Amino acid sequence: MNSLILSPGVWSGLSPQLRNSWRRCAEQYAIPTDTTLDTDILCSAELRQARERMGVTMKIADPELDRLHGIVSTLDYNVLLADPAGIVVARRGAPPFEKGCRRWHLWPGANWAEAVAGTNGIGTCLVEGQPVTVHRDQHWCTKLRYLTCSAVPFYGPDGCVAGALDASSIRSDPSGRVALMMEAVLVDAARRLERRSFLEAFRNRTVLLLGEGNGISLPMIALDDKRIVVGATYAARSMLGIASPEVASVCFDLGARAAGVPDFQEAERTVIEGALAMVQGKIAPAARLLGVSRSTLYRKLKNLPPAPAPITG
Repeated sequence: MNSLILSPGVWSGLSPQLRNSWRRCAEQYAIPTDTTLDTDILCSAELRQARERMGVTMKIADPELDRLHGIVSTLDYNVLLADPAGIVVARRGAPPFEKGCRRWHLWPGANWAEAVAGTNGIGTCLVEGQPVTVHRDQHWCTKLRYLTCSAVPFYGPDGCVAGALDASSIRSDPSGRVALMMEAVLVDAARRLERRSFLEAFRNRTVLLLGEGNGISLPMIALDDKRIVVGATYAARSMLGIASPEVASVCFDLGARAAGVPDFQEAERTVIEGALAMVQGKIAPAARLLGVSRSTLYRKLKNLPPAPAPITG
């Protein structure tokens, strides 16, 4: 492994996510630490195609990017929106810093995939699937040591990773405390962006929020006029036990028993419990949320089997 990764001073200061990234850079990607930034930035036609592939996200991203930049701009941070491959498709930043941002590839069309640029906010958060802050010499490539970046992945209406939000600065922040604060701001922005895209994708459906959740995804489901669940966010899929990312859509009926469908009762239980949690356990408001009568909800609660006991070691 590269001698730099064995330096106790640098290695001990890395988070578990960054240690994983450094190992990948050394062992999987074989990126030299003194490598330079890829000079290739997408041309206008390629960038337009990348934006088109973002689908509904690009339609609703502008207000959130403007809002996010309004929060971080006073700290001289730029805001980047990247696609799932790590390509920057949009930017918000102050005009005086444009020259420096172009130089450091904080610009639309730049490729920040971890396999290309080494450890960095955008690329590493997409690989790790969680918020990441990379401060100065925590970058794998030494030529990026003046950058500070925080990034979080965000999910699309299909429950899959839709891209990453990043806040980066070329201004000195020796302590790195500001960068760590950025993660909380970015998580909120990621959740807002997911919410906007889900509501846009299912704008003609009834959308339920199953609590607030505690991650970068909001637990939301979409119901059609027959009370069939036709959409679910990443967090909702996790609650419903839909773990496979290959399952692009979900569909189960809240209004009729689905015979022979594995996990249907558990999925139904999760939705009902989520509705009850939203209204502090009150039956009538929960029934209205689910679009069923009070008697129907009482019957469903009575017929649901006991929740499985937790597994203990």
